[in-house]
Amino acid sequence: MMFAAAALALLVTLALVVVRAALGPTVFDRVQAGNTIGTVALLLLSVLGFLTGRPEFLDLALTYGLLNIIGTVAVLKFFRYGNLGDPGEELEITESTPKAGP
Repeated sequence: MMFAAAALALLVTLALVVVRAALGPTVFDRVQAGNTIGTVALLLLSVLGFLTGRPEFLDLALTYGLLNIIGTVAVLKFFRYGNLGDPGEELEITESTPKAGP
């Protein structure tokens, strides 16, 4: 009964966070709400796994949590820099640059 109440509380929390994600004033508030949705989903998956007697749900929840962290960092990096990787300096080929090959 206690875990069912915890699951219900997590569902209410999830609904509140979805409202926050929709009404967030900045992009970063929305990303934080998205990260919180992932965290609450992780907790809900763990509680439901315990309620149904399936401990393998905890492995799924941990994997989802790691993906949630990586995804949040990637989205924040994209919004800050405009891309996800550093392409490095472009090497300009000029007359004085030796060409590779025969």
